[in-house]
Amino acid sequence: MKKLYKSSKNKKIAGVCGGIAEYLNIDPTIVRLIWAVLIFCFGTGLLAYIIAAVIMTEEPDYYDKT
Repeated sequence: MKKLYKSSKNKKIAGVCGGIAEYLNIDPTIVRLIWAVLIFCFGTGLLAYIIAAVIMTEEPDYYDKT
């Protein structure tokens, strides 16, 4: 079973969007664009990003990405 981690390779700020994109197997740019819309249109995206950055754990080095 695949687990949700902050990404260590698709990282711009904290790796949250990259980790979500890897988990959903989609392009990280799409997740970043959706997150930006949430931040600018509704204002909830920034708070959600901060909470996710604190709660999500870092991707372990031994994690098999297959």
